[in-house]
Amino acid sequence: MRYSVKTERKSQFIDITKLVIQSVKESTASYGLVNVFVPHTTAAVTINENSDPDVVRDILFWMDESIPENREFKHMEGNSDAHIKASLVGSSVTVPFRDNSLMLGIWQCIYFCEFDGPRNREVIVTVVG
Repeated sequence: MRYSVKTERKSQFIDITKLVIQSVKESTASYGLVNVFVPHTTAAVTINENSDPDVVRDILFWMDESIPENREFKHMEGNSDAHIKASLVGSSVTVPFRDNSLMLGIWQCIYFCEFDGPRNREVIVTVVG
């Protein structure tokens, strides 16, 4: 399944867990693995806490402080910071599921990570069961 994700800021995390659950429910498998892949070089996907929004704020703050946009990078598009952040976070995650339910931890969710927005993006979800 391919899903569109519209981002609104240069850097943001968007909870896409419901999209992934939807793909699992639409599959015929009762258990297996679901892979979430982001086909962009300046965006990523990760699993982290969704209970306290300060966790996401702290991650974005740390990334912006550690890899600032205004460094003297040589990439002519001016978004080298976004490429570095996306590489560090990663382009895919895999989650087991059983009985149409993701086996995430109690506080976990799946985030689409934008580092070069705002943009119209895409997420590819593959269910294997």
